[in-house]
Amino acid sequence: MTTNQAVLREDAPLDLRLSDAELESTTEHLTAFLEGVVDDAGADGAVLGLSGGIDSTTVAYLAVEALGAEHVHGLVMPSVVNTEDNMSDAEWVAQELGIEYDVVEIQPIAESFFDAIPEAADDRTAAGNVYVRTRAVLNYFVANYENKVVLGTGNRSEAMTGYFTKYGDQAVDCNPIGNLYKQQVRQLAAHLGVPEELVTKTPSAEMWSGQTDEEEMGLDYDTLDAVLALHIDGPLSTAATVRQLDVTEAQVERVVELYEGSVHKRSMPPAPEPLYR
Repeated sequence: MTTNQAVLREDAPLDLRLSDAELESTTEHLTAFLEGVVDDAGADGAVLGLSGGIDSTTVAYLAVEALGAEHVHGLVMPSVVNTEDNMSDAEWVAQELGIEYDVVEIQPIAESFFDAIPEAADDRTAAGNVYVRTRAVLNYFVANYENKVVLGTGNRSEAMTGYFTKYGDQAVDCNPIGNLYKQQVRQLAAHLGVPEELVTKTPSAEMWSGQTDEEEMGLDYDTLDAVLALHIDGPLSTAATVRQLDVTEAQVERVVELYEGSVHKRSMPPAPEPLYR
């Protein structure tokens, strides 16, 4: 598969793909960024959680290119809601890249939280966030022990819509792909040599069984990316966005709702203005 094939639906409302030259310069830019983060921290490498999804896989490939396989440590952290296929894909990525990795079953850790407050355990979102935040604690536990930094795996599409767990998957030291829309991550992954079946895999945070990103958000990623690029990040009005992309006003409003409802996730915790200076 070439870099500009099989990473975007034919009926996608907006093509945000990068040229081959842009993909190469993006790769160089992101690997230099990773090198700088590790050097500035005086660290010995990087730790990241491996889910078997395209985002963590792409970051793993970038980290190995930037730091060398011997300086990257992957953590595969399954719970009862994770599919065996995804966990197998996560291990496959680690083995393909030749990085050290550990499989840590997080269900017993999560169960300790559920046992402590059993009435909250039946809340699907609350329980799902426990799994995500448990992984963040383990990432930092290993990173602190090994003098490494923690790499985030979130993309711009997720960040702009709040599609992440506060103090969970965004509890990291840096976000290498944080400025790339989802379709650009897929394209970069293909450019880096990620296997096609991972590039085109259905995205899922696997916070509960059967969950998919697009179903939960109510939009496919290509439509989401297009509205973000033209209306949220760009200058077009709602009406102009509807005309330009041939999408519905309801779809644009859904993206605006996700963006405005997640402002608090993209900011430091607020504090009152000081009374005395």
